[in-house]
Amino acid sequence: MSESATNSLTFRDPDSADDPIELFNEWLVEAHSAEPNDANAAALATVDADGMPNVRMVLLKNADGRGFVFYTNLESAKGQELTAQARAAMCFHWKSLRRQVRVRGKVEAVAHEEADAYFATRPRGSRIGAWASAQSRPLESRLALEKSVARYTAKYGVGDIPRPPHWSGFRIVPVEIEFWRDRPFRLHDRRVFRRTDAAGPWQSTRLYP
Repeated sequence: MSESATNSLTFRDPDSADDPIELFNEWLVEAHSAEPNDANAAALATVDADGMPNVRMVLLKNADGRGFVFYTNLESAKGQELTAQARAAMCFHWKSLRRQVRVRGKVEAVAHEEADAYFATRPRGSRIGAWASAQSRPLESRLALEKSVARYTAKYGVGDIPRPPHWSGFRIVPVEIEFWRDRPFRLHDRRVFRRTDAAGPWQSTRLYP
């Protein structure tokens, strides 16, 4: 998408916003209309017990005043790292719009009821997959995975598929959200919102590119 095309979209400058979550959701709506797929994809950064960073893509499922929610296998590498360290960062990059949003904050588990409600909306195959995949653990062969899928498909052949106890969601409760917009000659627009804790007011600052 050309810069003239991106400028034709509704754009509210971060300078005019008081609530970064509201602004993020406005940008996300525009990203859904511009990106070819997965506008809600974000790079999620965590650290392991040795302080070695890890990053991978996840899909954002909700963003509101409480934070940014995504779901995973709790026994996966990221699930264990998030449980142990309880801090994370994520980055949304919308190439078609030439925009980026970075989020940092503490991590908390979503309520069981919230996880159950989201799990029930997933395609049946994805719910089977949550049971069948020992995410991040060694896999001897593709056939072994297919056998596991077949086993759980038979087990839950009819009726509801309950949420596995090892599968749930995390919420990043942000203390920092930065909005970045491409400008010519790399003189980009950057605006960061910060607060000391989840209950505190947001303060915003413009940054040099």
